[in-house]
Amino acid sequence: MSNFSHILKEIEEFGLFQKCLLLVLCIPSIFMAFSLIGQVFTGLSFPHHCNTDWILTRGPNLTYEQQRNLTLPVNKDGRFESCEMFTPVDLDLETIEAYGINSTTKCTEGWDYETPIGASSFVTEFDLVCDRSSFLATSQSIFMAGYLVGSLMFGAVADRFGRRFAVLLSLLLLMLFGVGNAFSPHIYVYMVCNFFCGCSNAGIVINTVVIGVEWTDRARSALCTVIILIFNSLGLMLLPGLAFCIHNWRILQLVFFSPLLLLLGTYYFILPESVRWLMTQGRKEEVQKEVQKAARINGRRVTDDLLDKLEMEGKSRRGNMLDIFRTAYLRKRTLIMGFNWFAVSLLYYGLSLNVGSFGLNIYLTQFIFSAVEIPAYLGSLFLIQHFGRRKSQAGFLLCGGGAACLVSLTFPNGIYKSLSTKTYKIVIEFLFKFTNNYLIIICL
Repeated sequence: MSNFSHILKEIEEFGLFQKCLLLVLCIPSIFMAFSLIGQVFTGLSFPHHCNTDWILTRGPNLTYEQQRNLTLPVNKDGRFESCEMFTPVDLDLETIEAYGINSTTKCTEGWDYETPIGASSFVTEFDLVCDRSSFLATSQSIFMAGYLVGSLMFGAVADRFGRRFAVLLSLLLLMLFGVGNAFSPHIYVYMVCNFFCGCSNAGIVINTVVIGVEWTDRARSALCTVIILIFNSLGLMLLPGLAFCIHNWRILQLVFFSPLLLLLGTYYFILPESVRWLMTQGRKEEVQKEVQKAARINGRRVTDDLLDKLEMEGKSRRGNMLDIFRTAYLRKRTLIMGFNWFAVSLLYYGLSLNVGSFGLNIYLTQFIFSAVEIPAYLGSLFLIQHFGRRKSQAGFLLCGGGAACLVSLTFPNGIYKSLSTKTYKIVIEFLFKFTNNYLIIICL
C-alpha cells in the first residue's frame, strides 16, 4: 500500500501543477484585502458642520460665510463646531445680526459636508458623525464578528462538503454581500452585509491555504502560506490606487467585488478538490483522477499499479472544540498561541484601520504600510527555515515588539510631540507594523 506522500513524490512535489495551483489560490487574497481594509476609504470622514438652512428663510441672500458666522458657534481653536449650532429662533435677520444667538443645540436638520466634487462615503450618506460616529467602529467590529463565525463555520463546512465547495461558497458570499454593500439604503443593511463579508473572508483564507499546502511537500508549506499572504499585501497596495481614482464609495465598492463573478466562474471549472478530503471520504476514483491530472501537467507518469495501491485514510472520529482543552499538550499550545494571535491581531488591525489618523496623505500612507508587509513576510520565511518557529517568535516578541514599545517611552512628552507629530510617529508605526507581520507568519 502507498500513501499520498509517496504519490506526491512520484508526480513531483512542487512542479508546474503546484505552481499554477498556488497562483490560482493567491487571487482571492486580493479581494480579501479589499473587504478587510476597504472601509478605510469607503468610510472616509470629511469636514462637516450642522445644516443651518433655517436662517435662509430670514435672509435668502446671505453668503455661505455669513450663514456660518450667524448660526455656528466657534470652539477654543477658532474653528466652527462640527456637532453644535445656535438654536433656531423666530427673529428677523436684523435682530440676529445685531444681538446674535446665545443658546446652542445639537444638529437638528442633518449636516453639511465639505467633500470634493463627486466624492462621497457611507459616512456622509448615512450621517455617521457626532452622536452617530460610533456606527463606523461598530460596523468594523461586526465584520470581525463575522470573521469569527466564519472561522468556526467554514471549517465544519469544509469537513462535510469538501474544501473546493467551501472556497466556492466563500467567494459567492463575498461577491453577493460585497456588491450588496454598494446598494445599502442605510447603515443597518450595510452592517449585515459586512458581517457576511467577514464570514466569507475566513472561509477563503482557511481553505485556500490548506489546499495549497497539501499539494506540496512539508518543507514548502511555509513558502505557500507566505506567497498567499504576499498577494494579500499586493491587494492592500492596489487598494489606495483604486480609491484615489474613484471617489464615489458605491462605485468603488462595485469595482472591488464585481470581478469576483469572473473569478467564481473560472474556479468552478479549474479548482481541484482537496485530495486528502477525498481520501477521508473513500472516493478513490476521484483521488486517482486528480493525481493523474497533476502528473500530466507536471510531465510525470504514475503507474496504474501505484494508484491502485493508494491507501484511503478513512473517516476519523468527529470531535469538537472541547477536545482541545481535554489534552494537556493541546491545551497549553492553544492558550499560548491564542494569546499571541490576540496580541498580533490587535496591533495589526489597530494600525491598518487607523491609517487616516496619522496626519499624512492617507493614500500614500496605506501604500507604504502595505508595501512594508512584503519584506516582513519574506524575512520571516528565512527565519523559520533557519531558526524554527519557537525561537523566531520569542525573539521578535521580545526584541521587536518590546523594543518598539520601549522606544516610544524614551521620549519626554514635549520632545515626543515635537518629533512625532508627523515623521517620528510614522516611523514608530512602521516599526510596529514590520514586526507584527513577521509574527503573523511565525504564528501560522
